Amino acid sequence: MRFGIFYEHQLPRPWGEDDERKLLHDALEQIELADRLGIDYVWEVEHHFLEEYSHSSAPEVFLGAVSQRTRRIRLGHGIVQLPVNFNHPARVAERIATLDLLSNGRVDFGTGEASSEVELAGFGIERAQKRNQWTEAIDTITRMFVEEPFAGYDGTYVKMPPRNVVPKPMQKPHPPLWVACSRRETIHMAAEKGIGALSFSFIEPAEATAWVDDYYVTLTSDACVPAGFAVNPNLAVVTPFMCHRDEETAIDRGLDGGHFFGYSLGHYYVFGDHRPGNSVIWDEFQQNRALFGFDRDVAAQTDVQLAAQLFQQALGSSRGAIGTPEQIREFIRGYERAGVDQVVFVSQAGRNSHEHICESLELFAAEVMPEFAEAADERERAKADRLGPFIEKALARREPPRRPPGDYFVRAALQP
Repeated sequence: MRFGIFYEHQLPRPWGEDDERKLLHDALEQIELADRLGIDYVWEVEHHFLEEYSHSSAPEVFLGAVSQRTRRIRLGHGIVQLPVNFNHPARVAERIATLDLLSNGRVDFGTGEASSEVELAGFGIERAQKRNQWTEAIDTITRMFVEEPFAGYDGTYVKMPPRNVVPKPMQKPHPPLWVACSRRETIHMAAEKGIGALSFSFIEPAEATAWVDDYYVTLTSDACVPAGFAVNPNLAVVTPFMCHRDEETAIDRGLDGGHFFGYSLGHYYVFGDHRPGNSVIWDEFQQNRALFGFDRDVAAQTDVQLAAQLFQQALGSSRGAIGTPEQIREFIRGYERAGVDQVVFVSQAGRNSHEHICESLELFAAEVMPEFAEAADERERAKADRLGPFIEKALARREPPRRPPGDYFVRAALQP
């Protein structure tokens, strides 16, 4: 089992003048600590205009800073939004390759298409077109990584003449590919394209078994035609997290933040009417949380076995990995039995404090992580041996790199 930490850069209102600067610098300190503790991944989102929920609009800048303050932790874009009005494919390829070089080959390239109307309409992207835009963009970008020169692209949404896109990434043929998944069908699609699945569904360990089984059955079938030039066979799940030896303290420190993470996501993606610059999501959360599955009393039950959702009189409320080391250990064992490859923790959420996040990571690394880290390398070697023949066949189904016409050239300036 591998472990990651996940950042939205959440900042509930009201905001002080220095809050955004402090938020970013606290996150850098937390990631430095995670690197020293042996946490495997840090994942950083890309979102735009989602005030309070996510102030992470320039992950490439933030991860560039992280690359110079860490030594071993992998730097995950979780995710880069690929519809072309968000990011031109050439700019994405250039940024990913540059970060890979700066970090000495530690980048994981997570991708997605966005779902919130605040973002899609803000950039003039039609919802019905976003999946096709993602498909063209990921094909274009991976070709830019491996084609020298890039042979050009003539798609519906991406049109570009041949150019040599530089620099090239350190990892060959390119950094591992992932895609954000919120539904089981998206995980199935990830397997069809040979991409790691980053699940944001807060699924139960028992439920995860069916998702994992379908992912690996699909990935080893003829239906797998890789989107890139390497296959990344991994499935990760995201869960709220706060670890303390006293369960009630863990709940007090982490539950409201974990619930605000889910509620503010719902505000932008499911049920909210957002008024830019005027909505105060934190206040709405305090008033309405129980109506949307974030009842504090239900989730704050003590002396329970942890689950993504806890229930009381048929009422469900999210909890995740918020509890004691013993509770979290058993919770993770459930994901391990299900075949999940990575558990990603959300601690920087709501008003969770920097000090509590750091204390939680230290306790987890000391008392829980060693059990799972010891077997991770061997498990990955065995998986690579088992999947190797299937991956080789899948890559043979992928259209290979191309070359531009031999007589192609670009004139330095227009001639009269």
